Amino acid sequence: MPEGQLKNIFVVGLDDANLPTLEAVPDADSYQFHRLLTIEELQEGEVSVNDLLQRARAVLDAHDGSIDGIVGYWDFPVSTLVPMLGEEYGTRTTSLESVVKCEHKYWSRLEQRKAIDAHPRFGRVDLDTDTPLPPDGVSFPMWLKPALAYSSELAFGVKDEAEFRTAVEEIRAGIGRVGRPFGTVLDLLDLPEEMRGVGGEVCLAEEAMTGIQVAVEGYVYQGRPTVYGVLDSINYPDSPCFLRHQYPSTLPPDVIRTLHEVSERTMAQIGFDSATFSIEYFYDPHTGEVSLLEINPRHSQSHAELFQYVDGVPNHSRMISLALGRDPALPGRRGEYAMAAKWYYRWFADGTVHEIPTPEQIAAIEREIPGIRIDIVPEEGQKLSTVSQQDSYSYEVAHIFTGGDDEADLRRKFDRAVAALGLTFD
Repeated sequence: MPEGQLKNIFVVGLDDANLPTLEAVPDADSYQFHRLLTIEELQEGEVSVNDLLQRARAVLDAHDGSIDGIVGYWDFPVSTLVPMLGEEYGTRTTSLESVVKCEHKYWSRLEQRKAIDAHPRFGRVDLDTDTPLPPDGVSFPMWLKPALAYSSELAFGVKDEAEFRTAVEEIRAGIGRVGRPFGTVLDLLDLPEEMRGVGGEVCLAEEAMTGIQVAVEGYVYQGRPTVYGVLDSINYPDSPCFLRHQYPSTLPPDVIRTLHEVSERTMAQIGFDSATFSIEYFYDPHTGEVSLLEINPRHSQSHAELFQYVDGVPNHSRMISLALGRDPALPGRRGEYAMAAKWYYRWFADGTVHEIPTPEQIAAIEREIPGIRIDIVPEEGQKLSTVSQQDSYSYEVAHIFTGGDDEADLRRKFDRAVAALGLTFD
């Protein structure tokens, strides 16, 4: 296709790990993908939304050609930069308000309460008092978390008042890094009465949910929410940390239908449109109830390989179609494998990682084990606690994607890949 006919897609935070998957979407030869800001600029140190906007504008203004789409697949600030830049440069995105309604955990719960019953009891914790207390009506065990944070940063499960006080002190100390810049985004919106004066540096408490974790992937096109995939989220034994995401879900059909209905009602209430979303739930097999954990108002890049393995097309395709105003619907189950999983190879103590294979060695492992892909998280000799965006309980060492005939096949490939990597720690 001639250069002048290519659709120019600017990807906020485009990284090397996702570029091959973007280039695997249908009609990829008709797109030109452009990097817009680096991961380091977006997620390390103090975040300045205004500074990031200026840097992004400099790149877009210097571009000699059309700007056909602006997309991103990371959390704040990427999720908010996409609609802000989209409004300025005339590209299709959901509104900034709809994104903030999802990302601000307290505002999100208020919106959910208007549309569904599938949520825990929740409330705000007043961090400005000398002795913060749990909100009225919210019982232990509970989770404390900032209104906004990267991954599970500053999220704490607490079972009594002593743990509550310890968690509050840690949240107080770290909430400003993301909360302050998030507050500048809130200032751009015409907030409803229930959100005035709340701000970005807010601590939310909500009762702990139990059951099987599950993720729902969907999109809204021309005002109509659609769920296109449900994935099981399986934790390490006796741990809140993910072991793997697995697609498709093995939950009963009636539970899948409920997840579709709750997700679609919620996103319609929020006013989301022209974008993809991901929602995390708990399903309690004893009661049959589902409980919404959180809404991610962005594309879920971490599951792209799973959809490629099973459906034949990475879900990046839907993100691009929506950005270009096209119907993102795709046929399913046309991939090479019946099931797929993203595994989180973790280390549950701090340490320094050694003997990381070279890219050539990793490529050889991927050739030797059909249906796998490996992304190493830390660098050679790096202390795990210095790796960005780690949760409070463990350290991610590698992401290993597997496609297979069944769960046993997925497990065998994961175990072979871990053994072949041969990583050591001290």
